Amino acid sequence: MEVSAEGAPQGTGPVLVRRRSPRSLGLREMLKARLWRSCTCSTQRAWTLVQDLLPATRWLRQYHPREALVGDVMSGLVIGIILVPQAIAYSLLAGLQPIYSLYTSFFANLIYFLMGTSHHVSVGIFSLLCLMVGQVVDRELLLAGFGPAQEGPGPGDNSSTINTSTAVAGLRPQDCDQDCYAIRVATALTLVAGIYQVLLGMLRLGFVSAYLSQPLLDGFAMGASVTILTSQLKHLLGVRIPRHQGLGMVVSTWLSLVRGAGQANLCDVVTSATCLAVLLAGKELSERCQRRLKVPLPTELVVIVAATMVSHFGQLHERFGSSVAGDIPTGFVAPRVPDPGLMWRVVLDAVPLALVGSAFSISLAEMFARSHGYSVRANQELLAVGCCNVLPAFFHCYVTSAALSKTLVKTATGCRTQLSSVVSAAVVLLVLLALAPLFRDLQRCVLACVIVVSLRGALRKVRDVPQLWRLSPADALVWVATAVTCALVSVEVGLLAGILLSLLSLAGRTQRPRAALLAQIGDSGFYEDAAEFEGLVPEPGVRIFRFAGPLYYANKDFFLRSLSSLTGLDAGRAATRKKERGLEARVSEGDPVEGMDLGPGTSTAALVSTAAGFHAVVIDCAPLLFLDAAGVATLRDLRRDYAALGIMLLLACCSPLVRDTLRRGGFLGEDQGDLTEDGQLFHSVHSAVQRARARHRVPAATDSAL
Repeated sequence: MEVSAEGAPQGTGPVLVRRRSPRSLGLREMLKARLWRSCTCSTQRAWTLVQDLLPATRWLRQYHPREALVGDVMSGLVIGIILVPQAIAYSLLAGLQPIYSLYTSFFANLIYFLMGTSHHVSVGIFSLLCLMVGQVVDRELLLAGFGPAQEGPGPGDNSSTINTSTAVAGLRPQDCDQDCYAIRVATALTLVAGIYQVLLGMLRLGFVSAYLSQPLLDGFAMGASVTILTSQLKHLLGVRIPRHQGLGMVVSTWLSLVRGAGQANLCDVVTSATCLAVLLAGKELSERCQRRLKVPLPTELVVIVAATMVSHFGQLHERFGSSVAGDIPTGFVAPRVPDPGLMWRVVLDAVPLALVGSAFSISLAEMFARSHGYSVRANQELLAVGCCNVLPAFFHCYVTSAALSKTLVKTATGCRTQLSSVVSAAVVLLVLLALAPLFRDLQRCVLACVIVVSLRGALRKVRDVPQLWRLSPADALVWVATAVTCALVSVEVGLLAGILLSLLSLAGRTQRPRAALLAQIGDSGFYEDAAEFEGLVPEPGVRIFRFAGPLYYANKDFFLRSLSSLTGLDAGRAATRKKERGLEARVSEGDPVEGMDLGPGTSTAALVSTAAGFHAVVIDCAPLLFLDAAGVATLRDLRRDYAALGIMLLLACCSPLVRDTLRRGGFLGEDQGDLTEDGQLFHSVHSAVQRARARHRVPAATDSAL
């Protein structure tokens, strides 16, 4: 062990004994050790691996039916009842038949029950992801020569429409119609997105989703909600307009709606107004009576059942041309491997789907885990959500993720474990096997109303922007820019713009951190910002500088400018001028300049130090998170310039990481005379000030003796 020299001369003070750092393994040895641990197999290790991969095998053995069964069954039934109308409605967004949304809800609940680590998250179809899937599906349908998905006034009216003018040779399949090709595109997209998520989980990259900040996700949800709302207006009004693609989709859709407003279907308009009024009233009533109601009001289910009965007995499709859902088959379709050719076509489209799905799922899982006092594993959540996409892709399903609205309902109805997901899957299975054909005459405008009302939570987040601006203007800018770009340009471009702005704001905060000069708090050993607090006592002849951020290549110039501005001395320029004056003086005297001494012991250095008004600079490194090579070089050059001026540079409160970086960067290994490591680095600002005060007295006493 190595004894620190800092406290030794005091005699009575504490002495710090630094532990020897353990020998770090080299890269080859570390990889070899990890490979050996991975290849070691035993029964216990295999069982642990199974439990890690399938957490249900662990918590099911500790399940307490008396405490949790009633809440799980109740929440599962409620979520299942909510899932059915939402699944049918969200098929409009995805451009697919309603039966595929039911498949997706069924398989996602079962797989997450086995693999999820969250007790409360509800995984299934999500409106934002349905929108992104629908945009890719429509693009591929147009390229294959089909018409836009589900634009006709009735069921199946456009299922075999071929648009030969836009068809790309070789893309249109000969063995299936438009609906068949649409689900092939969706399953290919789902498989690729799921593979991305599984790879992220296997590579332990769950932390990547943390870079999608909450303002970014909220702004993305807001912009995407505006896009979803715009896409559903044609169903609310019953007008036939093309489903626009690409940049400016929202603006183009609104222009088409204005031009086609005169063709609105009066039956659909009246039905939409009635359903919206009932749904909004039911939501408001549920929120106001939340404490009194043990179970949320199933407003969506009531509206859909009532609207289906009115449409069926009133023959709204035959009499008024109202667009309806159409035939919904029962049972399951034989599994099919997604088309590899389509997978290559959507390999880039799957990237934002995978990122958004992962970010929302992990953030929701961690949020509810914190509020209920347990922990989740981000990498396992990636694996779970990825498998919810990979495996169901072979069974005609599309992309899923965690959904906030259903998770809130699940928690409010007494959910304790993921056993509730099995109950929800059973409800969906009942609809798949027996009840699905009953929704044949359900109007699409009713489904659009369900979608629009589900956007209330995301749209109301706009009220949080003023408070967010007061808290952090940078975060508010990210929120607004992401939302506006998503709404006016495209969802994918909006997500990319939000990520770039978030990274730029993060870099901007570290590039210009707060810098201040510190002064002593009375007679204590503590120091604070002299510009912020009154009555502080500055140390004579010592400047204490605090830089509240890391020191790296992007802010090293700002660091030097702040130091010279606050201390009133530009060390680099002063050292250069001193050196030039010394050279001129020696040349004028005819003496050689090689080997001349311009160090701190010269009279010129003493004069500069006296003129500057201080003889030492202490840098408080407590806020200094890290240093890079440019930061170490900056400190090294700064110490050299100060030394030429007769000024000491001392560092205080360095973290172990900063100490190690300084040591490896050569800052502590240079020949500094009596300045050993313990003479340059101090564990507190006060000890550094005391050392500067003591060292300044020795030269002063020597000069007076001479």
